[in-house]
Amino acid sequence: MSLNLLSRWRSHCNNVDDDGTPGRYRRQLAVISFTAVFAGILLLLNSLYPLNLPRDNALFARITVDDRGRPLRAFADQAGVWRYPISLQQVSPLYLEALLTYEDRWFWYHPGVNPLALIRASFQNLLQGRVVSGGSTISMQVARLLHPHRRTWVGKARQILRTLQLEWQLDKNEILNLYLNIAPFGGTIEGVQAASYSYLNKSAANLSHAEAALLAVLPQAPTRYRPDSHSQMATVARNKVLDRMAVSGRWSAETVAEAKIETVHAYRARPQQLAPLLSRRLLKNADGQRAIKTTINGSLQQALEDYLSSYIHRLPEKTSAAILVVDNETAAVKAYLGSADFSDPRRFGHVDMIQAIRSPGSTLKPFLFGMAIDEGLIHSHSLLADVPRSWGSYRPSNFNNQYSGPVSASEALQRSLNVPFIDLLERYGPRRFAAALQGAGLNLKIPGGMPNLAIILGGAGTTLEQLVSGYMAFARGGKTVQLKYLQQDLAATEHERYLLSAGAAWITQRTLSSVTRPGSLNTLASVQTAQSMAWKTGTSFGFRDTWAIGVAKKYTIGVWVGRPDGTPLQGHSGRETAGPLLFAVADHIQLQPDQIEQPSEVSQQEICWPLGIYTSVSEHCHRLHTAWTVDENVPPTWHRADNDAWQTNPFTFWINTATGLRVDSHCGDTDEPVIKQKKTVALWPKVLDPWLPAKIRRATQIPFIDSSCDQHIIDTSSTLKITGIVANSIYRAAGSSTVYPSVTLQAIGGNGNYHWYINGVRRYSGSGRRVIPHPLKERGDVQILVVDDSGNIDKLDIRVM
Repeated sequence: MSLNLLSRWRSHCNNVDDDGTPGRYRRQLAVISFTAVFAGILLLLNSLYPLNLPRDNALFARITVDDRGRPLRAFADQAGVWRYPISLQQVSPLYLEALLTYEDRWFWYHPGVNPLALIRASFQNLLQGRVVSGGSTISMQVARLLHPHRRTWVGKARQILRTLQLEWQLDKNEILNLYLNIAPFGGTIEGVQAASYSYLNKSAANLSHAEAALLAVLPQAPTRYRPDSHSQMATVARNKVLDRMAVSGRWSAETVAEAKIETVHAYRARPQQLAPLLSRRLLKNADGQRAIKTTINGSLQQALEDYLSSYIHRLPEKTSAAILVVDNETAAVKAYLGSADFSDPRRFGHVDMIQAIRSPGSTLKPFLFGMAIDEGLIHSHSLLADVPRSWGSYRPSNFNNQYSGPVSASEALQRSLNVPFIDLLERYGPRRFAAALQGAGLNLKIPGGMPNLAIILGGAGTTLEQLVSGYMAFARGGKTVQLKYLQQDLAATEHERYLLSAGAAWITQRTLSSVTRPGSLNTLASVQTAQSMAWKTGTSFGFRDTWAIGVAKKYTIGVWVGRPDGTPLQGHSGRETAGPLLFAVADHIQLQPDQIEQPSEVSQQEICWPLGIYTSVSEHCHRLHTAWTVDENVPPTWHRADNDAWQTNPFTFWINTATGLRVDSHCGDTDEPVIKQKKTVALWPKVLDPWLPAKIRRATQIPFIDSSCDQHIIDTSSTLKITGIVANSIYRAAGSSTVYPSVTLQAIGGNGNYHWYINGVRRYSGSGRRVIPHPLKERGDVQILVVDDSGNIDKLDIRVM
């Protein structure tokens, strides 16, 4: 037994069977050893000579794409090459059919090298005496692209080895996907997606049969077949592919015939350059990301850029403009034009004016209007005073240097009157106003850091971006939200910030929607947007900035026009310059006439001036208005305490029926009996007297004091009256003289110093006894107005012929 086991053991060791033939164990061991050695050699060679596979984050140009995946702007790699990423699942099946049928129909079956194709190519090369065919498969083409070589037999051998190495490391899908992204298409354009956008202005996912055939053959001779420079040769090459598709039966003869009818032409041969400033901004914070998916509507962006580049040349040199369009529902930015022409350094095209801090002019007034409604200071038709006023050393005036006297809050907003809003801001509080804006995301940059009355006229700094975000609140129920530039942010939870109540926001936008549109900029009436947009303009001090912000149900649009270097743009205002551009943008968008839904807490109430509330006493209702209110809150007209002695309105007093003069209520109680009558009148703010009809002025409604019974009454009325000039007089130069006469400015009554305004401009100040000669220098209407230190006012108009 032991001897038999020992014999079998020796047989195994010698690998010889009992009959003396070679044993299967030696053969197996030899195969295993050879395989191990060969595999080791291959692994060693692979490690010593690795494939030059591109890293995903370095393969493609850095690009920004629009909301449909179309390139906006591309930033080439270090070699200046443009590649846009695409996958097998994204590319058109027509292209894959044409590519594989024409280039490598056995792609899915061969090990990377097609021996039959190589033999055929070798035979053709020998007959021609030169290399005319490479017999390369798609895998071999990828290998050559990764490891370029000369077109020699040695080079071909190296290519084959690299191809086998490629097939060993990657599967077929990965190899084909690599080809789609690195194949040459002429110049610095690589990859089928970059070629499709560059030559056809469309994604490779949406190719026609003819376009698929063209792009399939283009890498064979990318210079000779470029459709932008050699369209005729490109057509011949394309048709060759189409014929192959028909012969193979992949496409029908009818389909091929129709495809051949298409003309080969290139849309452009340069990378797209839309939204350049936004692209630059986003890529700075992209953290190495190669493709940035934005919310921009590429078609709208292109249309607005084309329009703006044409429009800006109508304006003086160094002028630029910015446009921002936002979807109110999602806060997605749909168009971003940071400058008028990115390629024009003379207009500071590289400066992003959407982010630039500029004076907002009067664009903050709608926010104060809404806040004052929420605070109960006004309703839509509260009586405000548009009269010359001073706040210490601050003496603002209206844009046109004219004053209108009594105006409603809505009219003051629609006409952007300055004095009523400064008065309103004083009542609301500048610090409180600035804090409310900051809480909603609108951070004002205030010189000195302390909010003051001047901020409502633009005495602070903000950006177009923040203004548009703020104005969105008028379409979003009074709440603001951060603007979104990236598609990945659309799914994020919105963090809304409170600015106004829904009711105040609705009343504000409705008030602004009644402002008529300005003159159009070469816009056909057939495409003009119906008046469904609330809009506000602004002009900063010195004509440095002009603004127009519009709010519709679907979109909020912001426009800025000015000079980035801060120099004035004399003669240009928000309404005349930025306003027409705003409506041109709205016409491009074709806004629908949908109205923002009215909140349930908003209602209309009849109110009377001067009381500001409704009254059934007809004598107290001098003018009837219909006001929009929130929760039926109807605040009365506010009278300034320092200029008005009347603490109640209507004002009640007593008259002596015998004289018709005013007496104290106790007059006659102890002396000779006096028959008295109680009267009640509705008083207008004293500063509005010069603008009122005589019958409702204070001097007419309230009699003088009866001197026989004045011991208990104080006369607080100090009537101010211009003397020496007759209202509506006409002044002419004497004879043939071209020198106009002068008028003498003097007045009586009032308190303290007199301050004289000529056509809204403060010209003289001094003692009430001072007589001032004023020369009339030019033709036209002249408004002369005087106001004293107590706020008493008188005015009249004359004409110079």
